[in-house]
Amino acid sequence: MTLPFDRARMIGEAARLACRSGAITGCTAGIADGYVQGNLAVLPADLADEFLLFAQRNPKSCPIIGVSARGERSIPELGLDLDIATDVAGYRVWRNGEVVEERDSVADLWRDDLVAFVIGCSYSFEAAMAEDGLPLRHVEMGVRVPMYRTSIATAPAGRFSGPMVVSMRPLTPAQAIRAVQITSRFPSVHGAPVHLGLPEMIGIRDLGAPDYGDPVRIGPDEIPVFWACGVTPQSVIAAVRPAFAITHAPGCMLITDRRNGEFAVL
Repeated sequence: MTLPFDRARMIGEAARLACRSGAITGCTAGIADGYVQGNLAVLPADLADEFLLFAQRNPKSCPIIGVSARGERSIPELGLDLDIATDVAGYRVWRNGEVVEERDSVADLWRDDLVAFVIGCSYSFEAAMAEDGLPLRHVEMGVRVPMYRTSIATAPAGRFSGPMVVSMRPLTPAQAIRAVQITSRFPSVHGAPVHLGLPEMIGIRDLGAPDYGDPVRIGPDEIPVFWACGVTPQSVIAAVRPAFAITHAPGCMLITDRRNGEFAVL
């Protein structure tokens, strides 16, 4: 869709309203530069405490930046005009651990017992990488970042357990060192990489076949660099098989009014 505005220069609220109206759908990389985007996990209240504990035990994968009150569709600390059920660029609906539908709104599915968790997104540290001149291959190619389920186990909590999901960006060894330095400043949005090179050591057999997102080109002088990913809750939901859950579709985030710089540690 061709839009009559500069998506990169939008403020967070305008981008959310565009998602709400359907003017923006799909991958939100590059939209509202400088504004924090978040992954979404929505669960029934009887699972919320266990999921919160799971997130606290797995801060690299699940750095929570906002939680709704039971039944509420707003999270004021992330944006005053924010509706969890309409403002994400793409949703997944889960039943018994399976994705049964992808849609642009879940307003008609919202229930009084639901609790929404917003989890920090790597788009925030990507902005800092880009400012430093580091390449982002998926942005260059206009595709979603590749994401993979790994053999790295998350720390369990109650009914929640399962494999870590990672996102991958190809970099030269020198660029990878710089990326570690930059992303270490953003612990609330996944922080430093969890693995560099040798994907088979973390259970990834084929970089050309990501479990989520799209494959990207890797140069002969580059190595794959892996960060913990906010899609991990979807891997866990598939393992735990709750009767009902809602998540974002991979790459389709909630755009907040918070600025990336607020989450940087100097």
